[in-house]
Amino acid sequence: MATVTRTISATPDRVFAVLGDGWAYSDWVVGTAHIRDVDPSWPAVGASLHHKAGPWPLSLKDKSTVTAVETDRRLTLRAGLWPLGEATVDIVLEPAGAGATKVTIHEDFHAGPLHWVKNKVNDLVLHGRNAETLSRLADLAERREAGERR
Repeated sequence: MATVTRTISATPDRVFAVLGDGWAYSDWVVGTAHIRDVDPSWPAVGASLHHKAGPWPLSLKDKSTVTAVETDRRLTLRAGLWPLGEATVDIVLEPAGAGATKVTIHEDFHAGPLHWVKNKVNDLVLHGRNAETLSRLADLAERREAGERR
C-alpha cells in the first residue's frame, strides 16, 4: 500500500471542494488524461466519474466510483484502470492549524495484474505519483483559498 501525506495551506472545506469537483479530477490526479463524464450526484456514494488514463493512443477508458464519503473529511474511491487492475484510493483530510489541512492518500491495488505484482517498484511508483498528485491538489486548493479561479 502506498501512503503519502502533505499539509496544504487551505481549509478542509476548500480542499474538499476540489475533491468534489469531478471535472477537475484530471487537473490533479497524475495519469488521468481526460474526464469524459461525471455523474450529477458526484461525490455521493455510488457516483462515478468516467475518465481516460495514460497517453494517447494507449489511453484506457474506465471510471472511478465513490465508495465512502464524509464531507470535508474523507473520500474513498474504487478506481478502475482495466485491464491493468483496480485500486482503492482513500483520501483523508484533517485540520492542521489555522487555514491548513493535512491530506493523506492511501492507495492499494486490490484486483488485476497490478495487484498480483505487488513489489517495492510498484510501491515507489505509486508513492511518487501520489506525491505529485498531492502537489497538484495543493495548487488548486490554495488558489481557491486565495479566491482565484482556475
